[in-house]
Amino acid sequence: MEIDKTNIFETNLSSIMVKEKHFFNIIKRIIDILLSSLGLIFLVPMTLIIAILIKIDDPKGKVFFSQNRVGKNEEIFKMYKFRSMYSNAEERLESILKYNEIHGAMFKMKEDPRITRIGKYLRKTSLDELPQFFNVLKGNMSLIGPRPPLLQEVELYSLYDKQRLLIRPGITGLWQVSGRNSLSFHQMVELDIEYIKNRSILNDMKILLKTVIVVIKSSDAY
Repeated sequence: MEIDKTNIFETNLSSIMVKEKHFFNIIKRIIDILLSSLGLIFLVPMTLIIAILIKIDDPKGKVFFSQNRVGKNEEIFKMYKFRSMYSNAEERLESILKYNEIHGAMFKMKEDPRITRIGKYLRKTSLDELPQFFNVLKGNMSLIGPRPPLLQEVELYSLYDKQRLLIRPGITGLWQVSGRNSLSFHQMVELDIEYIKNRSILNDMKILLKTVIVVIKSSDAY
């Protein structure tokens, strides 16, 4: 007798979707607002220094970079970062896709020629991610969760991969503290699904602490 794998998967998918943890979501949102507000306060003096360095490196581009990303339930939103690439980076992407170092629906290249000199430092220290505290305050991101993918990446997702879009995306997550860019796309998806199934305030706190360690070590960041 042949097993219908599609039905089994849809049943598992439904079991994840119905497990809405309302109390957890309320506490998580309160923590998101408090910590992201504190983060933005500390960000104010640092922004001026980073802005000057970005402009010195590439005067043509803007200090902040916004990009359409896919969030919870495939909703589109603008994600903010400090600009770490040259102003024509988007136009140059097509020409370097063949050098992708990650198998699957994601593009990563260690020696990406589109990244500026200051951009390499911002990425290595994750300082380029700090403006995403605005996204957390707005409610389209959380501190902890799966990284929000690009639209063209989601177009290549299988139904299984789309499970990582069932919750609000995060600035950091289980994937980032488990190997980051050294992991494959498939491993990232598995870690995101593991986080979704086992999400709790305790696990979030563990991930936050591990994130601090990873950032200090600049592990696998590029």
